[in-house]
Amino acid sequence: MAVKSRTLPLSKRGLNFEMLMWLFTRLSALGMYALILFAIIGALIMGARNQMNLADVMRWGFMPNRTHVENTNIPDVAPWATPFWKLTASALLLLAVAHGVHGLVVIADDYIAASRGRQMVRFISILFMLAMMGIGLYIIWTS
Repeated sequence: MAVKSRTLPLSKRGLNFEMLMWLFTRLSALGMYALILFAIIGALIMGARNQMNLADVMRWGFMPNRTHVENTNIPDVAPWATPFWKLTASALLLLAVAHGVHGLVVIADDYIAASRGRQMVRFISILFMLAMMGIGLYIIWTS
């Protein structure tokens, strides 16, 4: 007797918004991990292994910003303040904020029964996300 599969094949599932957001959540988490690992490896290559403690290297990894290395034993901060690292920090910020706000919207959808309430929470969340992205990018590029 053959066992019937409980899952639908991809061709019958269809590509809808919910599936794209599910995929975004997974890929954005992987992207954040990759950017953090990239920043930590970059810090170690630029000399952090001899001139920074682990807490400073981790702080740089989670937000590669020049101000995170100014109070360490790094003699020259110029390599840490290039546009490349600002782009890396910007990518990490945008992924993290979008990932987090999407998670909050999913949780709110579980608890808000009214369709109008869910729409209002989504709208407020999008405004909040855009504001946080704008503030974060301003800080990254002007500091």
